[in-house]
Amino acid sequence: MIPKVKPFDVYKCYLGLKNHFTKPKYDYQKYCGKSRASLQSFYKRKDRFFFERLSRQKNDTEIVQFFVANFVLHPDPYSLWIGEIVKNGEDNYTQWKRNTQSLAYTFKSEIESVFRDKDFDSMFKVTGSSHPEVIKSHLSKELSLETLIILNRILGFKQEFDKKLDDPVWEFLSMRIQKYDIFLHISDVFKYKKILKEVICGGT
Repeated sequence: MIPKVKPFDVYKCYLGLKNHFTKPKYDYQKYCGKSRASLQSFYKRKDRFFFERLSRQKNDTEIVQFFVANFVLHPDPYSLWIGEIVKNGEDNYTQWKRNTQSLAYTFKSEIESVFRDKDFDSMFKVTGSSHPEVIKSHLSKELSLETLIILNRILGFKQEFDKKLDDPVWEFLSMRIQKYDIFLHISDVFKYKKILKEVICGGT
């Protein structure tokens, strides 16, 4: 039986994660999900029954993952409403769990598909205002956001891209990488370094 979560706690979690994925300076972990939400404001919401429904379906850990999945997969987290999350949320949550449970397999498959037989360094080269090939590969859905984050953990390219790219597409993606990274639990980065080396260098 799923331990019950209070509807107000679901509401606070929703607000905290929405702030996290839409506000550059807000960090969900740093602020422990705190927001200016009050019990009074919660009971005034006409859509509070959505939070009440979720409180009966998820435990503490699941509700965080559920909201993370939906904010990560939505093209515009700022406009994402709780009613839409409840409507489409389970499908997104299932997809997200599938993605995160097969990280190593997906990473290797995508790296083999995109990087094999290509000049590795050129994939990360910024020329003028053009996006580097690695970003183009993500935008064309050849590289998942998870793979992009793992590559950044290995190579640290984001900092350089932030300095050289000044456009809304990269600005949005850069923040998404930063915000999602803390929720992507990768205990062994060395394993992914090894996979990358094997694909790029043929295991040498």
